[in-house]
Amino acid sequence: MVPTQMDYVHIISNASLIVKLVLLLLLFFSVMSWSIIIIKILYIRKAFKESDIFIEYFWKSRDLAGAFTKAKQLNGSPVARIFRIGYAELRKINTGGKVGDEAISSKGDEAISSKNVPLLRQGFSGTDNVKRSLRRAINTEMTRVTQMVPFLATTGNTTPFIGLFGTVWGIMNSFHGIGQRGSASLAVVAPGISEALVATAAGLAVAIPAVIAFNHFMQKIRVIEAELHSFSADFLNILDRDILR
Repeated sequence: MVPTQMDYVHIISNASLIVKLVLLLLLFFSVMSWSIIIIKILYIRKAFKESDIFIEYFWKSRDLAGAFTKAKQLNGSPVARIFRIGYAELRKINTGGKVGDEAISSKGDEAISSKNVPLLRQGFSGTDNVKRSLRRAINTEMTRVTQMVPFLATTGNTTPFIGLFGTVWGIMNSFHGIGQRGSASLAVVAPGISEALVATAAGLAVAIPAVIAFNHFMQKIRVIEAELHSFSADFLNILDRDILR
């Protein structure tokens, strides 16, 4: 006879205290991992979408002041956030501590005007300052984008063993019942085995989605990291060629 939903509820409700605690712990891991999965899906989807918008605008405009204004409107883009930090550092590297927007704006291949003299005096030291700020910004963004993802790896690695513990405990109960009753009949063995199978299935049900999601997110995170390093290198090349030369 195929078991019904009520059969599973009956099995769980009549399980031993240890097995119930195991199932409760697995439920906690399941709720947490699915919450993280939903949050990271929305976060990464927004990051890719807004980064594409910003990068397209950046290469079309080649106007750093205008790109900075656009970047402030795209708070979900890691690329826009590191650009804002690099742009802010660029404005601080002249001798007076501040550069006007007109001094760090470039259209096409036009040369920078004489208003940029304080900035030009910084030479490659200015590029180094911007490079360090971009490096710190990338590290910050990678910390942000990977936040909570390691919990999925923890879930995938530990929940099968938590379920296995419930399995072992159920089998121990079965042997204990056999010893007390002096009988190895199905009626004595079945309850403990049922507990064991439920715990095993629950552990796998929690672990499998977590492992799949972790691998998926890590692949997306590697793409974001490569995109950040690529944009950082392009931004520094623009500074070397058009502004700090």
